[in-house]
Amino acid sequence: MADENYTRIAEFVFTGLKYNPRLQVFLFLLFLLFYVVTMTGNLGMIILIRIDSRLHTPMYFFLSHLSFVDICFSSVVGPKMLTDFFSERKVISFLGCALQQWFFGFFVAIECLLLASMAYDRYVAICNPLLYSVIMSQRLCIQLLLGPYSVGFLNTMTHTIAAFRLPFCGSNIINHFFCDMSPILSLVCADIWINKLLVFIVAGAVLVVSSLTIIISYFYILLAIVRIRSTDGRRKAFSTCSSHLTAVSILYGTLFFIYVRPGAIFSLDLNKMVSVFYTAVIPMLNPLIYSLRNKEVKHALHRTITRRKLWLQNVNSRLK
Repeated sequence: MADENYTRIAEFVFTGLKYNPRLQVFLFLLFLLFYVVTMTGNLGMIILIRIDSRLHTPMYFFLSHLSFVDICFSSVVGPKMLTDFFSERKVISFLGCALQQWFFGFFVAIECLLLASMAYDRYVAICNPLLYSVIMSQRLCIQLLLGPYSVGFLNTMTHTIAAFRLPFCGSNIINHFFCDMSPILSLVCADIWINKLLVFIVAGAVLVVSSLTIIISYFYILLAIVRIRSTDGRRKAFSTCSSHLTAVSILYGTLFFIYVRPGAIFSLDLNKMVSVFYTAVIPMLNPLIYSLRNKEVKHALHRTITRRKLWLQNVNSRLK
């Protein structure tokens, strides 16, 4: 009897983004540009940190992994969204949808917790500068990296498995451009209040715990900066945190708006619009924020370009 009450769905169909058909090519090229800049910027950041020995510090260790997560996070949604621009029927298989949701939740949780690890690193650097190298040991850095991956895995396993084991009704149309949890749950024909509560608790716990870590870290950082007597010292201390604060404000503001506000599941069209920002724009902005607002990264980039020019000059002189 249970099988008669719902249809076993083999695939889902996205409604996609709503736009004027005349803007199709323009929007495709715009999002393609976002994706290319995201890949180039984040990969460039990883390579720069690897080849410049002055960036071999805990802060840039975490930043390189943040760039890696941004590459993966953007690739979970970006390529499928781009191919769907010219598809009349935007189809994804049941398994493909489950995997997309799984990896999406996995990398979002990691990014939030990595930003919390970076906030703790800034706290130690400013509040305990003499003990920084002792406290931020290689062992602790690895622990602060593996922690987000472990929590991200448990987080996404919990609500993804719980959601995709539910019975789906006849409709297989997802009011979104990727498999996000809210529109998926709207297709379920069973009582989903437990799943909604689970998403709220699990996703909320990651956001709240990581954001509290960031807030407490910056509270003590602010106290330390206020105690610095020289204006130049205060400016220098704050400049080491400005890039991180900018990235945190953009990501957390967006995620709290979507996942931790009451009744988020009923605002699918609004969520879809905001989702464009944090799936396509934020991964592109992070490397720009950390390069344009960070003197160490700019100096490292300048040194790398200079070394490259010298190497090319030496090669040309030998060929002559």
